Amino acid sequence: MARYGPEHKEATRRRMIETAGRRFKSDGIDGSGIATLVADAGLTNGAFYGHFRSKHDLVASVVAQQLQDQVAQVNALPAGLASVDLFVRDYLSPAHRDDAAGGCPSAALLDEIGRCDSAGKQAYTEGAASMIDAIARHLDDGDARLATERAIGLFTLLVGSLQLARAVTDPELSDQVLSAAYINAMTIAGAREAADTTTDQEPR
Repeated sequence: MARYGPEHKEATRRRMIETAGRRFKSDGIDGSGIATLVADAGLTNGAFYGHFRSKHDLVASVVAQQLQDQVAQVNALPAGLASVDLFVRDYLSPAHRDDAAGGCPSAALLDEIGRCDSAGKQAYTEGAASMIDAIARHLDDGDARLATERAIGLFTLLVGSLQLARAVTDPELSDQVLSAAYINAMTIAGAREAADTTTDQEPR
């Protein structure tokens, strides 16, 4: 029997994670059984358990990798608002809305991640924090705390808006959600004075 080297094993694991990521985002985590997941990757059940202890283990790996890839895309952009504009336009595009399987893991899986085991939630927590840091780098004009607050606002606005645009059945309303979200996202990205005023207020 042929023995495969570590490179082959890692490539197989990566393929499993990539195909499972698309399946989870299109059909949901709960709606994706192991038999379907291994078939997507061209593997067998036995091969699956050679790479992952359980479906929970696979979910955590998928969540981690999906967010790492997304963070890498944001970090690869030159720092600044021009890159934020490019990222936001792409994120809120009709093409992204219509391609859940190939899109943002947060918009597609957030509700299910909240019901995952601790490993899945931890993988998402670390990935989301890295995503916020990546966005904040583009918004930082000397106040790192404010940049992080604005990055959190921007990220959550994008994710929630995309979920809403996908959920409604009215195409015109869906497009309006995307266009309004773009305006609001760029307001968050560039509204330094408004953000300072809000942040400096004492809680009531």
